[in-house]
Amino acid sequence: MLTTRHSGTAGTGPLSPQRKWRAIALATLVLTPAIWALLAGLVAIAAHDRVDAPAAAAIVFGLALIPVALIVLALASEHPSAPAAITRAMGLGLLVGIFVSAGAADAVTGLVAGVGAGGIVALRADAAHGWRMRAVGVAVAAAYTFVLARSAGGMVLVVAPIFPFTSLGLADHLSEWRRARTQTRPEAAPPVDR
Repeated sequence: MLTTRHSGTAGTGPLSPQRKWRAIALATLVLTPAIWALLAGLVAIAAHDRVDAPAAAAIVFGLALIPVALIVLALASEHPSAPAAITRAMGLGLLVGIFVSAGAADAVTGLVAGVGAGGIVALRADAAHGWRMRAVGVAVAAAYTFVLARSAGGMVLVVAPIFPFTSLGLADHLSEWRRARTQTRPEAAPPVDR
């Protein structure tokens, strides 16, 4: 069962937006060469109809760097149980990535969905953040990637690394906004008897 609600690390309050976006930016910097290398290797294999050494090296490099991006995301966001979260993130990311790639019939949509799903678990979640809103954010990012892959072609390969973790940050901000909105909504006035 996925539970990502935490009250924060011991002795600290919720993660500040600056720290969250710093963690997302750092993890995205690690993720970018991973996705580019992985996709370059897959494109080279498809273009030549064979696996050669440079293509295999690019794929191995990309696959090795994706877990590092999840580790950076968990540690930089100060996840209270980072080792367990990283392990769950890798398993969930692999599972979702394989199924979405098979369904979408392209690798880039599966990568965005898989890495985003792993990020749901790896990124520290405070009381206002739920996995459902994050899952919706990842689903929107994957759907957008799917559409871009068919309409913009190779351009999606350039921007795809931005989508997975950014969608999580935006989903958290939406959750915080909705929570603040419901807390500040004035109570309905009782009916006045005449």
